[in-house]
Amino acid sequence: MALATVLVQRVYLLGDLDQRVTDAAERSQGGLQRRTGGATDLGFLNERGQPAGTLAARFADGEIIAAEVVTADGRQQVLTGVQRAALAGIAADGSLHTRTVPGLGVYRVTAIGGDGVPVLAGLPMADVRQVIDRLVAVEAVIAGVGLVTAACASAVVIRRQLRPLGRVAGTAAEVARVPLDRGAIAALPRVAACDTDPGTEAGQVGVVLNQLIDHVESSLAERRRTEERMRRFLADAGHELRTPLASIAGYAEYLNGEDRTIPADVAWHRVLAQSARMTALVEDLLLLARLDEGRPLHLAEVNLATLVAEAVWDARAAGKGHDWRLALRVDGPVTVVADASRLHQVVANLLANARVHTPAGTEVTVVVETPGPDRCVIRVRDDGPGVPAGLLPSVFERFTRADGARSRTPGVAGGTGLGLAIAAAIAQAHGGRLEVESEPGRTEFSLTLPTAGRSCVADPPEL
Repeated sequence: MALATVLVQRVYLLGDLDQRVTDAAERSQGGLQRRTGGATDLGFLNERGQPAGTLAARFADGEIIAAEVVTADGRQQVLTGVQRAALAGIAADGSLHTRTVPGLGVYRVTAIGGDGVPVLAGLPMADVRQVIDRLVAVEAVIAGVGLVTAACASAVVIRRQLRPLGRVAGTAAEVARVPLDRGAIAALPRVAACDTDPGTEAGQVGVVLNQLIDHVESSLAERRRTEERMRRFLADAGHELRTPLASIAGYAEYLNGEDRTIPADVAWHRVLAQSARMTALVEDLLLLARLDEGRPLHLAEVNLATLVAEAVWDARAAGKGHDWRLALRVDGPVTVVADASRLHQVVANLLANARVHTPAGTEVTVVVETPGPDRCVIRVRDDGPGVPAGLLPSVFERFTRADGARSRTPGVAGGTGLGLAIAAAIAQAHGGRLEVESEPGRTEFSLTLPTAGRSCVADPPEL
């Protein structure tokens, strides 16, 4: 703005000066035409209206033969030869020129001829330059003050606007100092609500940082839960394996000894029984590991009604003390794409769970239904004592037992607590889910599977 003002003002002042120079030349020529003096007469400079510093000259054959200037006291002063030489070469065509006259300064001059007497006139540019210089100085001061003021104001505003960002950075630094790789981790600091305005850039950073901290906390919590489940799983697996190993070692030592109180064949049968128990446990653990790794299943189309009916017949043969019932609530064949042996294992585990954890005389109902065109449901319902409420959240976790809460059939050995975990893992591997609802007098396990037209295989379950 200052530069534009100076340029515009300079153009305006020079234009005004050029106009005054042209007017002065025309007045000089008119004054000469009214006078009767000689060729070197410049008496018209004594006329009124000639400002101080006005310069006039006369030509003869293109050469300056007389040149004078009006002094500050209103008198005329003859120019010296050197000063006249500075005015040489100006044609009498009315064009404007800038010349530096020694001892007088810079002049704006023009020469006109035409039908009149050729004459040269000029006015000093000192006043114009002085005005321009003062304007430049004033504009420079104003611009400097304006820039300093703007810089100070901007610094204050920017600092104030960046305070929330500084607090956000402080929160991030606090989180960075928390030892996340060891020990118990307390609640991580959060960005204050006043610094999470989504309408500002700093607020957006605060919102995103809080989301990141929430994600870190949830990930750490899940990692701790996974580690706890892993430790518990390893402890339970070690305990389950230690029991049959201790029995085998004890009976082997007994067989090697001489003081025997029981027949050797009985001890040997106990060794075989404990070995079979340990083998079954290891096979269950290997199956869970394969399901966790997401190993492919042997998929084929399976008639669900036939598979469930066969499993119920097997359960009826194993649990004659229970009342087994089968209800097929379907309009026609129900086909699913599944691993038939694994799916049979799921149904068998559910039926064995109902048989083992309920007293004799319990009614167990197995229902196969299709609540929608893209899914089918197998429900295993019994009227036994039910699953304790405190056990429901972890009923599908590994090595979870309900021995203390549900009565056990006399003479039946306790399980390892992997049956329902295996069933849930197989269901998830088939793109389905296994759920349970229980209360005293009614327990229902629901296995939901996609039908053949909507079959899918899910991601491997988490340990």
